Amino acid sequence: MSFPKNRMRRLRQNDALRRMVRETRLSPDDLVMPLFVKEGGGAPEPIASMPGCDRHTLASLVEEARAVHATGVPAVIVFGLPARKDATGTEAYSPEGIVPRAIRALKREVPGLLVWADVCLCEYTDHGHCGVVSGGEVQNDETLPLLARAATVYAEAGADVIAPSDMMDGRIAAVRTALDAAGRANTPIVSYAAKYASAFYGPFREAADSAPAFGDRRGYQMDPANVEEALREVALDIEEGADVVMVKPALAYLDVIRRVKDRFGVPVAAYNVSGEYAMIRAAAANGWIDEERIVLEVLTSIRRAGADIILTYFAKEVAARLG
Repeated sequence: MSFPKNRMRRLRQNDALRRMVRETRLSPDDLVMPLFVKEGGGAPEPIASMPGCDRHTLASLVEEARAVHATGVPAVIVFGLPARKDATGTEAYSPEGIVPRAIRALKREVPGLLVWADVCLCEYTDHGHCGVVSGGEVQNDETLPLLARAATVYAEAGADVIAPSDMMDGRIAAVRTALDAAGRANTPIVSYAAKYASAFYGPFREAADSAPAFGDRRGYQMDPANVEEALREVALDIEEGADVVMVKPALAYLDVIRRVKDRFGVPVAAYNVSGEYAMIRAAAANGWIDEERIVLEVLTSIRRAGADIILTYFAKEVAARLG
C-alpha cells in the first residue's frame, strides 16, 4: 500500500542516521555502581561467581570508587561485610561499623561522588535474614527501629542517599521519620519497593556472605508471579515518603518497570542484579556471546522499559565506553 514510498530501512543505513533517530539513550549519568567493602586490610578479594568484582578493603574501595567516578558514573552504592555478626545485626547500625567508615572515607577522598547506603540487616545477622527473628519467623515491627537506626547512622556519616532493601512493611515511614527527627529531612530515600524473591541473587549472597541460615525470604520478598502487588507496594512506599522507587531484579521484570513508570510517573530505579551479571560474564568467557554488545543491549532495554537509574556491576566499563 504505502510501499515503496515509505521504506523503514532508509534511516537504518548508517551509524550516523541510526544515532540521530535513536529513541532510547544510555548515559553514564543513568548508572550506579554497587561496591562491597569488608573489614581488615590486605588485598581486595575477587568474588568467584562475579568475575571482575571484589570485596574491597577501605583503601581499595576508595581507589575503585575514584576510578568509577572518573568514567562519569555519578554514584556508588555500598554493601558492608562486618567483622562479626549477631542475632540483631548490631554492626549494621554501629557508628563505627564498616559502612559508616566507608561512607566517611568516600566523601572525604572522592569529592562529588554520590554515596548511596543500602539499608538491610541480612549481611550483619548470624541467621542471614533481613530482620529480627523470633520463633523461626522474621518479626516485622521489631525490625523497623533497627533499620531506622542504621539509616540515621549512614546519613550522619555523610550518605547522600538511603536505600532500604529489607522489604519489611512500613520501613519507609520508619526511616523517613527517623531521618527527619535527626535533622536529615533533605536526605532522599530510594526504596527497593518491588523486590522479588528471585533466584538471580545467588552470586550476591556469596559476595556479601548473606545467605539465610534457614528457610528463605519468600515471606517478605515478593512472589515473581505478581505485578499488581508490586504496584501496591510502590504506592505505599511513595505515600510513606520514598523519593525514588526500585524494581529488583531488572531483566525478568521489565514489564514491572514499565507498569510502575506508567502508573506513578516518579523516578524509577532498576537493579541489574548479580545473577544477570554473572550469566553474561560466563557466556562471554565461553565465547558464546559478544559481551560488549550484549551489555549495552541489556542496559538499554532496562532504560527503554522505563528505568531512569540503573544499578549495575557493569557501570564502570560501560561508562568508559560511552565516554
